[in-house]
Amino acid sequence: MISVIMPVYNEEKGVANSLKSTEKALDGFSEWEIVVVDDGSTDGTLAEIEKSGVKNTRIVNHVENLGYGKSLFDGIVLAQYECIAIIDGDGSYPAHRIKDLYGYFPKYDMIVGARQGAQYRGGMIKRIARVLFDSLAEYASGRKIPDVNSGLRIFKKSIVMQFQDSLCTGFSFTTTLTLIFLLNHYYIKYVPIEYLKREGRSKVHNVKDTLRAAQIIIEAILYYNPTKLFLLIASCNTAFGLMLGVLNKYLFHSILLKIVAAICIASFVPLFVMGMIADQLKKIYNLNKGHGK
Repeated sequence: MISVIMPVYNEEKGVANSLKSTEKALDGFSEWEIVVVDDGSTDGTLAEIEKSGVKNTRIVNHVENLGYGKSLFDGIVLAQYECIAIIDGDGSYPAHRIKDLYGYFPKYDMIVGARQGAQYRGGMIKRIARVLFDSLAEYASGRKIPDVNSGLRIFKKSIVMQFQDSLCTGFSFTTTLTLIFLLNHYYIKYVPIEYLKREGRSKVHNVKDTLRAAQIIIEAILYYNPTKLFLLIASCNTAFGLMLGVLNKYLFHSILLKIVAAICIASFVPLFVMGMIADQLKKIYNLNKGHGK
């Protein structure tokens, strides 16, 4: 039994094919449903959904655009079954791989389709940003993360509902979901999948959504493991101070740069101590919360 959530926004070119391929992928499941959340589309998306003829489809219609994450969450709330799958409605994810992912359920709490291929790698700027975010997320969780924000995954509804207040309503929803599962020590399985050329135009805003993703990751580290965040800042400060010190010694010979380098290096201890204090405050808060105080 499985509920598939498909968020769509102005996807009239690809939504019908995405629905039909998803319906085909679900052949063999004893019970299933597709919950399509139309997030305030202004084109013919809703009409394409209604005339697709795909059975067991429930339509949620947002009268205005509320965001990718909000659409997913609304679909999750309305889903009938514990096993939730999410997939985009633009044809970029291979729906037939849902069965492959489902093969690891319920042994794993979340199974993620880790994207491969040229369409996923994208241009140079996109690759650099992805490496930075993946490295930061891996630093936060202490685990290897092949794909931090894949939009094809299966997970347990009951776990997600425990953390509904921490989920992002924008494109960083999947990033937040990954970090929540990892930092709370749930079991995650990554399955390599092909990533296809999407139908229509992407709705992602590179600068805005990249900054938002960075904010989400930093907030997650601060909430679940503040010591790691302060240690990272302290280490970067120290490394910068050492670099300034070396450059000043051999190139600039400036007393001002020497003072700045010394301050940066000396900041390691107080920043690290701040991280330890923040970690203890978090533990006290969780303890009081557990006792209902």
